[in-house]
Amino acid sequence: MSPMTHFANEPAPRKGVPTGALLDALHDALNSERKLLDDLIAQMRQQRASVAVDDIDGVDQSTFATHRILATLGQARTRRRQLNVLLGGSEDCTLRELEDMLGDQVDERLRSARQRLTQAADLLTREVGMNRKLLREALTNTDQHVRTLVGAPAQPTTYATEGVATPASGAPRGVLVNRTA
Repeated sequence: MSPMTHFANEPAPRKGVPTGALLDALHDALNSERKLLDDLIAQMRQQRASVAVDDIDGVDQSTFATHRILATLGQARTRRRQLNVLLGGSEDCTLRELEDMLGDQVDERLRSARQRLTQAADLLTREVGMNRKLLREALTNTDQHVRTLVGAPAQPTTYATEGVATPASGAPRGVLVNRTA
């Protein structure tokens, strides 16, 4: 009989990496993603600090760093989706669904890693929200400042409200810019 012959009552040989190694790889992937989210959180805070002191270079640096981290995070998520498939799930299954599917094979370190990743994602969501609000306010303030400098109306007028555009009162538009040019 050939060594490749299997009897009906014997389990088929398992190909690929043992489940323990896959679970270790999943744990590593979760920790890697969490560290990347922590890096993004730090960049959001740095960006806010730069905006607060009008440090344009600091804002640019944090923006570029954010883009680099997001690219790496995309690769880390691709890795985790591949692990999901190898562990028997689908690419799109959530960590909780994967945990439920694996049952007793999931130990406390994996649960803890999932929780830390989820907490980091929640914190990042709040940080991004704060940055959006701060940047929106900074843009509004800058827009108002520029409008004051050039003598533009306080509100932008793209279309006249009643078919007639009202001329700006006060100094003619662009006087400050024309005198300094």
